[in-house]
Amino acid sequence: MELISILKEAVDKAASDIFIVSGRALCYKINNHILDQSDEKLSPELAKELILGIYELAGGRNPNHFLSCGDDDFSFSLKGVSRFRVSTYMQRGSLAAVIRVVTFHLPDPKVLGIPDSVLGLAARKKGLVLVTGPAGSGKSTTLACMIDYINNTRNAHVITLEDPIEYLHGHKKSIVSQREIPTDTANYVTGLRAALRQSPDVILLGEMRDYETINIAMTAAETGHLVFSTLHTVGAANTIDRVIDAFPPSQQGQIRIQLSMVLQAVVSQQLIPTVDGGVVAAFEILLCNGAIRNMIRESKIHQIDTVIFSSAAEGMKSMDSDIFDLYKKGAISAKDAITYSTSPDLMAKKIQK
Repeated sequence: MELISILKEAVDKAASDIFIVSGRALCYKINNHILDQSDEKLSPELAKELILGIYELAGGRNPNHFLSCGDDDFSFSLKGVSRFRVSTYMQRGSLAAVIRVVTFHLPDPKVLGIPDSVLGLAARKKGLVLVTGPAGSGKSTTLACMIDYINNTRNAHVITLEDPIEYLHGHKKSIVSQREIPTDTANYVTGLRAALRQSPDVILLGEMRDYETINIAMTAAETGHLVFSTLHTVGAANTIDRVIDAFPPSQQGQIRIQLSMVLQAVVSQQLIPTVDGGVVAAFEILLCNGAIRNMIRESKIHQIDTVIFSSAAEGMKSMDSDIFDLYKKGAISAKDAITYSTSPDLMAKKIQK
């Protein structure tokens, strides 16, 4: 079993992920389904050989940190094949890995179904834009498309902080400085503080993991920078609650005021299986207006969904509206429309009408 052949085959089969776990056959995830690639189960020895081979392909990356602590994340490119994001880990005392396939070339936003109103957020000059959704929902790809839009249209300095770097951006109209954690900077907080001294126009923060990172990100947005980041939440209201709840209760009142001023938009997305065996993205789009800002400030977050639902003319859209539209187009099944909706009972009633 030859590692480079495995990587090439995964790309040829349009797999999104490769699973190397002893006791199970080599698996690819294709269109959200995990599929065995042979009848041969991987032995712990073969799994170890393949995974140490990945470290060799990644420029001879030292595996000692992984072997001592049990986890590691990094990315590498295989010339003429693809880019790969790797998460190695220990399980039952043996080495294991999940390898995400990341194409060299950014996908076409239209092919991905990214709405124009989402791409248009890249034209904002300042403020905070959050792209949210479960792991594997395409957040990184959506953000990469937005950075590429800026790179093609603006004379700007874009700084990205990623763990690890997925898509590579060349310098076009913009200068794009991509910093990987912990290779180029120790962590998000250190990198973000440094970025504010590097004349940025746009900052992409791969993830807001704690209140200190969120606080610095909001300060950056408040001081005239356009800041993009992600959270693992579904829905704008849940996202806003999550940001506020990250802070101690004594600070939450002030954070509501600050967030109401800097937040520009929340884009929430999910990948839903299609009837033809693929996947399609469903989006919820919140664009901050006066009403939304007042609700954030006055802690009336529970009313935000109503505003989204009634503000289609302003470019907003609820998750369930987008899911229902996909169902009406015949792209997804009734079962999946109900499963992925935020209000399954209401979705079932709409479908039955």
